[in-house]
Amino acid sequence: MSDYILKATGIKKYFGGVKALDGVNLSIRKGEVHCLAGENGCGKSTIINVISGFYTPDGGSLEIDGEVFDHMTPQTAINSGIQVIYQDLSLFPNLTVQENLALNMEVASGRSIVNKSRMRQTAQAALAKINLDVDLDELVENLTFGMRQMIAISRALLNDARLIIMDEPTTGLTKKEVDTLFRLIRDLQSRGIAILFVSHKLDEVFEIAERYTIFRSGKNVAEGSTRELDQDKFTYYMTGREIVSKRFSYQDEAAPAVLEVNHLSLDHGFRDVSFSLKKGEIVGITGLLGSGRTELAEALFGYHHPQSGEIKINGKKIEINSISDAIENGIGYLPPDRVTEGLFLSQSIADNISAKKWDEYANVFGAVDQKKIEEMAHYWEKELSIALHDVEAPVGTLSGGNQQKCVLAKWLAIDLNVLILNGPTVGVDIGAKFDIYERVRKLAGEGLTVLIISDDLPEVLTNCNRVMVMRQGRLAATLSTQDLDESTLADLAHQGGDAA
Repeated sequence: MSDYILKATGIKKYFGGVKALDGVNLSIRKGEVHCLAGENGCGKSTIINVISGFYTPDGGSLEIDGEVFDHMTPQTAINSGIQVIYQDLSLFPNLTVQENLALNMEVASGRSIVNKSRMRQTAQAALAKINLDVDLDELVENLTFGMRQMIAISRALLNDARLIIMDEPTTGLTKKEVDTLFRLIRDLQSRGIAILFVSHKLDEVFEIAERYTIFRSGKNVAEGSTRELDQDKFTYYMTGREIVSKRFSYQDEAAPAVLEVNHLSLDHGFRDVSFSLKKGEIVGITGLLGSGRTELAEALFGYHHPQSGEIKINGKKIEINSISDAIENGIGYLPPDRVTEGLFLSQSIADNISAKKWDEYANVFGAVDQKKIEEMAHYWEKELSIALHDVEAPVGTLSGGNQQKCVLAKWLAIDLNVLILNGPTVGVDIGAKFDIYERVRKLAGEGLTVLIISDDLPEVLTNCNRVMVMRQGRLAATLSTQDLDESTLADLAHQGGDAA
C-alpha cells in the first residue's frame, strides 16, 4: 500500500502551441495538507482538471493510492476518492441546502422517483460529518459564502473523499470564516483525509500546510516542507524575481488637505465620521465586515446619499448625489468585485480601459475614435505591465491580476483628486499584487491622494502612512503606521465584536 494518495508524474498538457503543463510532478501523502502555489497562469487549474479527469493529459502518469491510471475520467476520480471544490463551489443557488447535498446521489442511484425523505436523511448525514448546523430548507443563495463552502465540503464527504482539492478556498471569506475553515481542514486531516490547498496567500500557506509545491509557467520550481520556507523564498519561487517590501513613508506633512469629511452619517451604514486626507497620502481604512468601511467608501463615490455631514474637495464643499457627481469632482473608485462592478467582461480590453473617455473620443455623430482607444490601451498595457496578447480580446480572458490592472487603468486615464481602492488585491496573485502596490506609491509620489479600504492588515500597514479603524459604524481610531504592528491593529478592529 502506497504512502501517497496521489502521484502525478511528468504531466504534460498542451492547448494548441501553448504548454500549460510541461512535465510537472505533484505528490501528496495520505492525510497531509499540501499547498499548491503559483501565480495566475502557472498551471494550477490545469493540473486540477487533469487530476479530476476533466482534461486528458498529453503525457505523464497518474497514480492514486498505488494504482496507475493511463486514462482518468471524472467518475473514475470520484470513485477513487478525489473531490474538487472549485472557487464557484459548483452549488445551485436557487435550490435548498437539502437539494444541493442530496440531489446528485439521488440522480446517481438511477431511481426514477426522487424520495424527499431519503434526501433529507442524506443531507442530515452530510452535515453531521462536519457538525454543521444549518436549515436544510434554506435556499443556498441566502447563505454567506463561508456557509456555502461548508455545504460544498459536506457534499464532498458524502462520496467518501480521500483527497479534497480546494481551489483558492479563502477568497471572499472573513477572518472568522477562514479560521472556521482551517479548523475543519485540521479535523479532516485527523481522519486521514488529504487536502490539496491551492493558494497564493503566504500567511495561509504557512499556517495550514505541511508541504508545498510551486509551479511557474507550467513547470515545477520548488517543493518541500513549509518549515523550511520563508516569505522571501516563497515570493521568489512564485514570481522569479526578488521583491523587497518596505513600508510606505509620507514626508509632506505640510501638504494641503484634498479630501475633508465632516460629521458624515448614513442610516444603517456609519455615524458621525470625520477625517481629512492630504495631497499624496495613502491612508487605509480597515475594520470587520459590517463595520461601515465599505458603506463609507460607497457614499464618497455616490452609491449612497448620506443623511448629514459634508464633503470637501480642495477646500470646496461639494454635493455627491450620484456616481457622476463623484467623477466630476475627481473621485475614482475601484470596487471589491471587479467582475460584477468594475468590468464589462464580454467587451474588449481596450473598451474597458477607455470606458471613462468614450465621450471625449466620440465625434459629433457619436462614433468613437477606435484608434485613440487602442492607443490608450497600449499605453496602459506598458505602464501597468498588463500581460495580454491583443487589446481587442475580451477582458474576461485575462487573469484576475491583469483584470484588476485594467480597472485601475480605467481610473488613471482621467484626472483624479482621490482614488479609492476597495480591496485592491482580492484574488490577485503575488506578482500582480506588488505591481499594484508599486504603482499606487508612484501615484502618491506624483500627488494623487489614495484611500485603501481593506481587511488585509499587512496590506494596510505596508502601503499606508495612516490607518483609520472602523468599528460598528464609527471611526474608532486613527493611527500612524510607522510603529504599528498587525496584532495591535487586529485588536483595535475586533474590540466590541467579532467578524460576521
